[in-house]
Parts: sequence; C-alpha cells; structure tokens
Amino acid sequence: MTKTIALAGKGGTGKTTVAALMIRSMLARTRQPVLAIDADPATNLHLALGLPTPATVGEIREGMLAPAQAAQLGVAISRHDHLTREVRLAVEEGDRVDLLAMGRPEGQGCYCAVNHLLRQVIDDIGRTYAYVVVDNEAGMEHISRRTTRDVDALLIVTDPTMRGLRAAQTIAQMAGELEVNVRRTLLVVNRLNGEPPAELREAISGLGLEVAAMIPADEGINQLDSLGKPLVALPPDSPAGRAVEALTAHVLSLL
Repeated sequence: MTKTIALAGKGGTGKTTVAALMIRSMLARTRQPVLAIDADPATNLHLALGLPTPATVGEIREGMLAPAQAAQLGVAISRHDHLTREVRLAVEEGDRVDLLAMGRPEGQGCYCAVNHLLRQVIDDIGRTYAYVVVDNEAGMEHISRRTTRDVDALLIVTDPTMRGLRAAQTIAQMAGELEVNVRRTLLVVNRLNGEPPAELREAISGLGLEVAAMIPADEGINQLDSLGKPLVALPPDSPAGRAVEALTAHVLSLL
C-alpha cells in the first residue's frame, strides 16, 4: 500500500531541501520507488533532485479546460483517459524517483470537473509507487482541495523563529479541520544555529506536536545553492544530512 508523506510550512523554511534530502534517504533505505509531487507553484523541487524542468499539471489543466467545457475532446477518448495520458507524460522520470509538478493554481473559469478528474488520475498514478512525497506550497492548498491523497505523515517544517512557529501552529490547526485523513502530524525545526533559546524551546513545547527532528544550519546547502547544484549532492555525513537521515528513519518507522 502506498504511503504518503507531505511537507508544509511557511515560505523560506527549507521545505524543499528537507523533502529532497528525505527522498534521497528513502531511496537508500527502502530501495522502493518514490513519486515526488511538487505542489509549490514556484516549481523548484526538480532542481533540488537534479531532474530536468518538468511540464506541470497546471498547464495540462489549462489546456484541457476550454475543450472540456465545450465538449470538444471527441468520442474516441474519454476525458479521464485523456488526462491520464497527459499527466503520465508530464511525470519526469529519474532513478527510482519520479516527479510530478502541480504548477500554478487555477486561473479564471470553472475547474471543478477537471480538478475532480485530476484527483482521480493523481491518486491512480500514486498507487503505483511505494511512497509519495508531497512538497507543498506555503499553505496547504493542494491538500485542502484534496488534489493529493490522504496523508500518512504530515511534516510541518519551521525555522527557529516565533513567526515560523506561529505559522506551524496555524498549519497544524488547518490539518485538523480538513476533510483529509492526516494520520500523524510531526514538527521539523530547520536551520538551527546551536541550541535554541529557552523562549523558543518553550514555544515549541507549547505547540503540543511531536518534534521529529532538529536540523542544524548547514553551509554545505548554501554552497550547493550558490553553485546551482542539486541539494541531493549534499554529503550524507554533513550536519543536515545526518539529521535528515535520522528523520527519515523515524518517519518510516511510523508508516
């Protein structure tokens, strides 16, 4: 059965970095195929994974909206089959990790019928993988619209700031209110420089969330970013690499 891990948090907390390093660790640990879903309109998970720029579901949706509304897709192929073919073509294939990019949100017009089909298609594709890892945008738009399947583990990523923790609290509350089965919610504190001050530790404790990882700031990540190199090239024994290895082992043990 497919296991789904989703990452969420305010912008700039390093969700994509954590997602990419987790995927690398999962591939090494499980030897099972992973589908990475980039649900951020900025679409940069492919850079972190070292994959080519993908086509996006948003582009497919826009291309299908007008013909679907005008019933111009023809009778030779159903809308479901058409979307399935287009989305499968948009999946960027890597070495045991494939990437599906959601792209920009909807423009003007009614997308209800197309989105309903997309949910079915993405779920169907996801079921062919052992794991699905969803790198969400700053909010939880794709989860709230149910354009991703139910979530086995939701990792709320925050930086070591009060503002980041307030955003994490809001996301945790949203997760409890959505009509999506989020089975486990965990907190990941990223980019720590040394021990967090007492006020921050108290605020973290006050969230009432299990702290799955405290990931240190890592200059190696900044160097890779500045050189335009994939973040999966970060040495596994680097400070952040070791922390994400432990995080991955913990999360997999809960699935």
